[in-house]
Amino acid sequence: MEKKNVLVAMSGGVDSSVAAALLQEQGHNVIGVTMKTFCYSESDADANGPGKTCCGLDGIMDARRVADRLGIPHYVFDVEREFTRDVIDDFVSEYAAGRTPNPCVRCNGNTKFRDLLRRGRMLGCDAIATGHYARMGTDANGAPVLLRGLDEKKDQSYFLWSLPPEMLPQLLFPLGELTKPQVRERARELGLVTAEKPESMEICFVPSGNYVDFLEKKLGTEHAALTTGNLVTTSGDVIGEHDGYARYTVGQRKGLGGGRSLPLYVIGTRPATREVVVGTMEDLDRTDVTVGGLNWLATIPQPGDAVRVQVRHRAPAVDARVESIGDDGVRLTLNKPQRAVTPGQSAVIFRDDIVLGGGRIAA
Repeated sequence: MEKKNVLVAMSGGVDSSVAAALLQEQGHNVIGVTMKTFCYSESDADANGPGKTCCGLDGIMDARRVADRLGIPHYVFDVEREFTRDVIDDFVSEYAAGRTPNPCVRCNGNTKFRDLLRRGRMLGCDAIATGHYARMGTDANGAPVLLRGLDEKKDQSYFLWSLPPEMLPQLLFPLGELTKPQVRERARELGLVTAEKPESMEICFVPSGNYVDFLEKKLGTEHAALTTGNLVTTSGDVIGEHDGYARYTVGQRKGLGGGRSLPLYVIGTRPATREVVVGTMEDLDRTDVTVGGLNWLATIPQPGDAVRVQVRHRAPAVDARVESIGDDGVRLTLNKPQRAVTPGQSAVIFRDDIVLGGGRIAA
């Protein structure tokens, strides 16, 4: 492998720590960087606050300890303004519009990778790398393509569909052929402080896990998305009240009340009328999906093409057919019904292991 100057995004977790170590072992000149994405001052004293998240102050310090152990430079980049604009503001506006966003996807495509590439060039780097479980490869014409990670349980290519396609030649994913247990074992062998660090599952700027509290601070408790409205059935019957449509997402059962012959689930929301629509489990099944805001990383499929599509994180990719592609996005028919296809979430389109592209579920 050609030796490169590589800028590695180090969150302070075990994955990015091992990614940096593997690249160094391969002979690359490695520079570590941690991104400061938001202000920690309000929660520094709170053990559950952002200081304890993968992107928080503890994460920054752990990344620095790993860099010191490896003997590589480490920098902290302040991207708070960009992160607020591209990720937090979008998160709030999507919930206010009755959709369920995926901030990690938004961060990767709009903030993290773009900034890494820009700063890497300033530091004389040829490539950038992260600890994502994904791979890079080439297609039949020799063009770079993004591939799924070999470990199906850990594959994170779902979160990377929004990357700028021009970045593909500069990307490295050292963990793409490994499993999580293998990565942890490697960290132990290297004596890295992050070897046993728990996996971070929460939204980095909502470490409590309660996104509604966050929305209340941003929108105010009197915002239409957080105030009462009608709970209606798919046939339009009013059967109760809800306490704010932003508190509900497709497939949710909790918070709908009981005392009915069949359990009810959220089928969708109607922000214009402040309604939450409920129905049975069978009402959640969908065989068609429209995806907007598309970003293509490989050859664009055409109507009639067979593809695979993943409609949420941890869901398997399923066979689908491209029905149409136009200004309003791509319309797909799923060969097997999928439950809780949720507007605002990502739909990622594959051919075999190649990530063709993706977008946000519109309908």
